[in-house]
Amino acid sequence: MGSESNLIEFQAMSLVGEEISHMALDIGGSLIKMVCFLNSDSAGDQSPQSKDEKRDIPNGKLSGHFLRGNLHLLKFETSKISDCIEFLSSKKLQRCGKWCPESRTDDKITVKATGGGAFKFAELFKEKLGITLDKADEMDCLVSGSNFLLKVVQREAFTYMDGKKEYVQIDQKDLFPYLLVNIGSGVSMIKVDGEDKFQRVSGTSVGGGTFLGLGKLLTNCKSFDELLELSHQGNNRVIDMLVGDIYGGLDYSKIGLTSNAIASSFGKAITEHKELEDYKAEDISRSLLRMISNNIGQIAYLNALRFGLKRIIFGGFFIRGHAYTMDTISVAVNFWSKGEAKAMFLRHEGFLGALGAFTSCERDGLDDMMAHELVEHLPSGVNSPKDGVIQDSDPIENENIKV
Repeated sequence: MGSESNLIEFQAMSLVGEEISHMALDIGGSLIKMVCFLNSDSAGDQSPQSKDEKRDIPNGKLSGHFLRGNLHLLKFETSKISDCIEFLSSKKLQRCGKWCPESRTDDKITVKATGGGAFKFAELFKEKLGITLDKADEMDCLVSGSNFLLKVVQREAFTYMDGKKEYVQIDQKDLFPYLLVNIGSGVSMIKVDGEDKFQRVSGTSVGGGTFLGLGKLLTNCKSFDELLELSHQGNNRVIDMLVGDIYGGLDYSKIGLTSNAIASSFGKAITEHKELEDYKAEDISRSLLRMISNNIGQIAYLNALRFGLKRIIFGGFFIRGHAYTMDTISVAVNFWSKGEAKAMFLRHEGFLGALGAFTSCERDGLDDMMAHELVEHLPSGVNSPKDGVIQDSDPIENENIKV
């Protein structure tokens, strides 16, 4: 590969005048995730190749249609859904909301959508944009999106521990089974046995919504990213009770606990005569993030152990490529498994549902896409860099997706 650029290429552009030939939505409790496909003509590609032509795919199968263009991944806060509505109202959305092999004469605009908001905001999209949301099952989309990324995008999965990122090349013949842990407002844990074979085996209500909700109450932060930024500067040991605090600075070696292991999250608040305002917001944020990430990692491993799974893949916008979050989850999985299991993460973790909804349109020819450049853009005026850019300490160039 050539020189590397930022993984998340959130450029401040609004795609004004661009024709979206296909799109899909994942409308969650906290965020709206959007996948937009722009064909080559719209994306400014002057390639002579037609967007609708017969091609031989490398695996020997004959494709029905060949699409060429760019995928754009965008996000909006669900609480500011008007920003999403405004963005879509400025686009040239094809009538069926997707690329169609044949011309359409009706005025119906249908868009694939998943997540609870696909039901909650269905009338709003119809009223404001004339769009009918074609609802896709949330779990189906999460699994489809994960399988799509793991099969199609190079260097998608990686491990992260002690500040070190290592990309994992997964043998496609050995992809299944795995445990998919999707961390959104809450957490779903899904045992994936095949392309369309999966079951939700567990979950927890302690997830991203917990972090933001308690964070807002305890620190007066207004956004998830503000909390994450604070956690960079914090010291959880000011608030968390450690094993060493109980044992006079010593390890509890008999059961394998080091002196710096957390014995009780927020436990020091019990023994100290302090009020909330006496604690720094950054320390609270750090402790809160550590508590939630630790518990998710532990619960995930226990479920992997329950089904004999060694591969645990974490996704969802709670992670956001955040080094401390990934490191905490990885340490938890490593500790409870005694080093036998590793946590794996995805570069495009937050878009599983939206990508799954997008790929559910395979009967329209999208399953036979041969070349897409996966590019992530941030619409101008929707989120500033400090409000939502995913930072990556080990940047990697955007990939060409080939199937």
